[in-house]
Amino acid sequence: MAGGGRPDRRALILVENLSVPFDRRVWQECTTLRDAGWEVHVICPRGTKRDTEPEAVVDGVRIHRYPLRAATGGPAGYLREYGSALWHTARLARRVGPVDVVHACNPPDLLFLPALWLKRRGARFVFDQHDLVPELYLSRFGRGEDLLYRGVRALERMTYRAADVVLATNESYRDVAVRRGGKRPEDVFVVRSAPQTDRFRPVPPEPELKRGKPHLLCYLGVMGPQDGVDYALRALAKLRDELGRTDWHAVFVGSGDAFDAMVELSGRLGLSDQVEFTGRIPDADLVRYLSTADVCLSPDPCNPLNDVSTMNKVLEYMAMGRPIVSFDLREARVSAGDAALYASADDEAEFAKLVTVLLDDPEKRARMGRTGQERIGGELSWRNSQRSLLAAYAAACRDRGPAPAKGPRSTGKRQHR
Repeated sequence: MAGGGRPDRRALILVENLSVPFDRRVWQECTTLRDAGWEVHVICPRGTKRDTEPEAVVDGVRIHRYPLRAATGGPAGYLREYGSALWHTARLARRVGPVDVVHACNPPDLLFLPALWLKRRGARFVFDQHDLVPELYLSRFGRGEDLLYRGVRALERMTYRAADVVLATNESYRDVAVRRGGKRPEDVFVVRSAPQTDRFRPVPPEPELKRGKPHLLCYLGVMGPQDGVDYALRALAKLRDELGRTDWHAVFVGSGDAFDAMVELSGRLGLSDQVEFTGRIPDADLVRYLSTADVCLSPDPCNPLNDVSTMNKVLEYMAMGRPIVSFDLREARVSAGDAALYASADDEAEFAKLVTVLLDDPEKRARMGRTGQERIGGELSWRNSQRSLLAAYAAACRDRGPAPAKGPRSTGKRQHR
């Protein structure tokens, strides 16, 4: 530590997709760096119902937030959103001042622009690749030869080229960074997302949440065009109509671009009496539903993005000891292993049949739940990701002398949560 007790090094984390601390991965990274002796600043959008203050110090992390309106109306809407985000990010970065590391989280693959400005002033650039944006574009729009697709590929290349170190969420993303991004293997670190185990702790089940049915099915997560909630709803219609199972109630927790369309689809399929949409709910209510659920659903369809992405909901189901039904995706198998049953890609009928397998076998459900919890407490724990994150920062600063002393430190008075 420098004289006066200040950290030797400063990190600035840039986020456009979510507010902080609502973005759980980013918040875990912030607190890991803070505990390792870094002074951590974050620039991110304001939230709508939480994280609304323009400035906050949360558990020792300094957060600078800007107003941002989510894109609507096609490409012009995204241009307005991203242009506003870049302007505010640059404005607030100047206010933060010199930093040793600028850590940019995608999407979008545009934050390399303020990162380059900070690199010219001596910072190292750590690119935290949350999503493969070209694959995200293909999964949403299915067009691989148009101008916009070529544009997102070019932005990804420029981001890789600018980065000193890349953080990948899994081995599939790491392979892309090396193969497509041209990064040296020693400059790409796998920092897996992991559920906060203090947030996901089972409580006694509440049978009343099953609405008079023997079983509760649960979906947790974002409801966007590529998240497969429509696949889950059609599978539930087959579960009822083709397999004759009406002994269940289903709850879908979360929100997103497709929320209203999914509520409408549920009505068209005649599922309104058996399917409940909660929107976003407090953590305590989320834990109540997951603790009561008999089977959890991960219906992400097979597409270029989902096949190689780690789904946070799968990890959260596992932390809660819930068995999972998923489509057969490469990284879903890496994460869940024997904690899930896997239907052939996009096969809604098989998905429904696997739900019945679990509903009829409580011992199998319990065994799979224990397997998931063991994996979260072992190889998939945040402790492993912490070591990789700190190794990545050490690599980024390898020519800057000794790193700050690792280990917990006092963060001062907690001002906001």
